[in-house]
Amino acid sequence: MDNDVSAGSTATTPSVSTLGQLALGLTLLAFGLGHTEVIDGVTAANAVSIATYVGGIALFVAGLLALRSSDSDGFTGTAFAGLGAFWFTWGIGAGDTVSANAAGLFLLLFALLALSLTLGSAGAGMFVRGTYGALFVAMLLLAIAAFGDTDSLARAGGWFAAAGGLVAWYGATASMSGLPTALPGRAAGRGVTATG
Repeated sequence: MDNDVSAGSTATTPSVSTLGQLALGLTLLAFGLGHTEVIDGVTAANAVSIATYVGGIALFVAGLLALRSSDSDGFTGTAFAGLGAFWFTWGIGAGDTVSANAAGLFLLLFALLALSLTLGSAGAGMFVRGTYGALFVAMLLLAIAAFGDTDSLARAGGWFAAAGGLVAWYGATASMSGLPTALPGRAAGRGVTATG
């Protein structure tokens, strides 16, 4: 079962997984930084093109390729196709005028998808779990911000999305370049035994 992008792997699925993680990472970074408004003049609306084409189409195609691959267990394909549908829908609907409650509902529904992915990634590596966990928190905060018209929660959600994007980007980059993909362990203390 290969749900993580791992350094040194040469199977077909990690290539698709790496592409998907890069697409997800870049899209989350653009989307998240736009919500934080930390860069002068850059808002979430500026991430529409990246969300539509990189996060939507490229991620959806990576999901279909992963589902088609005999090396895949289905989780990666399901995750990428589902998130590709989210980003494409958000990208093409970003200019539409909808109520705050409709926007909140949309974000809440995809927070549920992100929660499912977080729970489903229990056997995956820490970068995959971290990305989906941060995405869940981001979508939940953005949904609550939309329902309550709260800018500070929207910024917090943006920071979680940006953090998730960095985690996904680093995991994919580490996979391609051989950078470390695990935290170093520490020695067990006195009276503590390690099993496994």
